[in-house]
Amino acid sequence: MRQRIEQLKKEFDTELQNTSSSIDLENVKIKFLGKKGPVQDLMKSLKDVTTEERPASGKIINELKEHITEAISQAELLLIAKEDIDRLQHEKLDVTLPGRKNYIGRKHIINQVLDEILDILIGMGFSVQLGPDIDTDYYNFEALNFAADHPARDMQDTFYIASNILLRTHTSNVQVRVMEANQPPLRIIAPGKVYRNETITARSHVFFQQVEAIYIDRNVSFADLQVTMREFLSKLFHADVEVRFRSSYFPFVEPGMEVDLRCLNCQGAGCGLCKHTGWLEVAGAGMVHPTVLKNAGIDPEDYSGFAWGMGVERLVLLKHGVKDIRMFTENDVRFLGQFSGI
Repeated sequence: MRQRIEQLKKEFDTELQNTSSSIDLENVKIKFLGKKGPVQDLMKSLKDVTTEERPASGKIINELKEHITEAISQAELLLIAKEDIDRLQHEKLDVTLPGRKNYIGRKHIINQVLDEILDILIGMGFSVQLGPDIDTDYYNFEALNFAADHPARDMQDTFYIASNILLRTHTSNVQVRVMEANQPPLRIIAPGKVYRNETITARSHVFFQQVEAIYIDRNVSFADLQVTMREFLSKLFHADVEVRFRSSYFPFVEPGMEVDLRCLNCQGAGCGLCKHTGWLEVAGAGMVHPTVLKNAGIDPEDYSGFAWGMGVERLVLLKHGVKDIRMFTENDVRFLGQFSGI
């Protein structure tokens, strides 16, 4: 076996000297150290060696393997250095060329529009309040008048971390905390990321940015809600946009409604974004339910209020003619770069 090992070492050294590229070097490495190579065959042949000779035989085989491995590593370093020298000898540097432009970082289009939304609502008298992304079932559901068997509590809609801990499904968890700590009048907005276990489509995602607004005071009416909503949307889109209100059910408001905007992508003619209806839902809204007020320690006999929640991505779709909500999270610089000057 020792004679066979010496012969293999000579064969390897000879072939290593004849390598002139990284490809040649890789072929030599595979030939000698590969699963079907001679070194592996020697390791397998140890089972045929006597017990007394096996330690010595194993040692010289390992020495051969180490020799081949070290020689290949050194050859790789020499090849890299040689290739670098060759490249530098053939490269030319034109010192008259202008330097590479440094691009200044910018906000994501979602954050740009979110800032615009907050500026508008702050100008209308609302203050910004924040809350936790991970919250208890009480603040996300129970305090907001969700029945114990409401479908939104089901695992199909909500990401649960534990039986009573979850990723918030809306920023309404903020309004409960604010109402508990403060007495009316209250006029707040709660921006932030929310999470829902839904099918990802061109119109919806499992996480998105939401802005909730709530106004509580004496004699707040449904008309106040509609006027405020129209004023906000007209300021956001810089036009007298067409809005419609549809009655709907939400546990935390009574009466409740959904707010639709005439699709700006197709001008109401019908497209894939609006499901060929000409309208796109942008918000859920209504008058704050008396039970929600009671849960927060506010007397519904003295005070009333309205609330709405809207997805920022939906508004960006309409505002900038984007047709697929998934594009916002794909980090494609070609797409995001379109909004650099906004």
